[in-house]
Amino acid sequence: MTLSVTGAPSRPHIVNSASSGGTLLYITFISAVAAIGGFLFGFDSGVINGTVTALSKAFQSDSVATGFNVASVLLGCALGALLAGPAADRYGRKPVMLITALVFAISAWGSGDANSAAVFIWYRLLGGLAIGAASVLVPAYISEVAPPAYRGRLATLQQLAIVLGLFAAFVSNYLIAASAGSAEALFWLGLPAWRWMFWMELLPSLLFLLGVFFIPESPRYLVAQGRLVQAQQVFSRICPGSEANQIALVQQSLAGETKPGLADFLVAGSRKVHPVIWVGIALSVFQQFVGINVVFYYGAELWQAAGFDESQSLFINIVAGTTNIISTFVAIALIDKVGRRPLLLVGSLGMFISLAVLAIIFGTAGLDAAGKLQLTDQTGLLALVTANLFVVFFGISWGPVVWVLLGEMFNNRIRGAALAVAASAQWLANFAITMTFPILLGSVGLAGAYGFYALSALISLFFVMRFVRETRGKQLEEM
Repeated sequence: MTLSVTGAPSRPHIVNSASSGGTLLYITFISAVAAIGGFLFGFDSGVINGTVTALSKAFQSDSVATGFNVASVLLGCALGALLAGPAADRYGRKPVMLITALVFAISAWGSGDANSAAVFIWYRLLGGLAIGAASVLVPAYISEVAPPAYRGRLATLQQLAIVLGLFAAFVSNYLIAASAGSAEALFWLGLPAWRWMFWMELLPSLLFLLGVFFIPESPRYLVAQGRLVQAQQVFSRICPGSEANQIALVQQSLAGETKPGLADFLVAGSRKVHPVIWVGIALSVFQQFVGINVVFYYGAELWQAAGFDESQSLFINIVAGTTNIISTFVAIALIDKVGRRPLLLVGSLGMFISLAVLAIIFGTAGLDAAGKLQLTDQTGLLALVTANLFVVFFGISWGPVVWVLLGEMFNNRIRGAALAVAASAQWLANFAITMTFPILLGSVGLAGAYGFYALSALISLFFVMRFVRETRGKQLEEM
């Protein structure tokens, strides 16, 4: 039996689902291990939330420097995303994930051990490399091992892991701050509590490192490298009885092609970037421009600006994190039933309405003697409910669906590189939003900031209607 494709063969049979419960359990296991990278992505992104004030005091930072302390990690994310795609295409998904796990651990230790802003920023940049790499590797790997009938739900494990990581960081920060008295107060071994907030990340980093040793390499990567025997062994675990068809299908999508390059991003016979690349970039940018990470990076600062104290603000973070998790489970239940595009449309509309209401609330609120917003009990409650509705609409749509689409919308030939470009654009957009929030807060206030996020959500609605196509149920080789 030959595993190669020659001439102009008929289309190989497409396998749409796992053939047994044991097979699906195995696919879920290896996807969940890969998704620990997403958990670290979330934890590393969220741990900064409870440390902002303590860091500004420890390093004597002004508002611009504080913004850079928070946002510096995102520059590393952009670079990590750009490097991870080509590296994964050259060396494989698994080896790059192992390196990523090590970098997460080094960054966690160094960030907590830093004694100056410069050292802290260096380790945060290093952590950003790992986050950016995880943002590319996890959706690529899961999409390449998951059967089409389950791919949406399994790929959504990435977003579920991210929000669980965020939630774990919020809970960890809250418990440590509550035990110590505040983030800058002394905690275990006579060290400031904020240091321990960063060191908590060492546990999932080591778990990720251990888990990657027990998962196989992506079978589609193995076929692309000509390692057909190994690819057949992996396919025998994830789609038993259809190994030859699956290998032939991947080969057919790669037949006659040279190594991927930037030229593959161009429309054949022209110098125009292929529209699918622009769609991926735009999806990434809109996901950030709605301001979701302002809630998760600056949640404590945001709610203190709205009149709540530190303890209340940290607890509100936990509520938002819980809401995000529940919403993601809803997305998992719906994504392979109703599709990707309908969820994006509902999410855009819901986010626009909730963000607009928040902008109005903050814009009409009075100020106290210190110049902070002064919300009444009624408007404060309304702001909390509306903010969580925003998280709900994001959590059932743009949060998980964008990662699913980025993992599956590009063809086999350009997936790694295209995902890297899209993810890098996402991190640059994230950096822009995160870096500018303290500046906006001090100039146009919460109302102006949330007005911009609301406008972005409205534009995203029309973008999805015009440019985004449905990918539900399609084989990766059909993209």
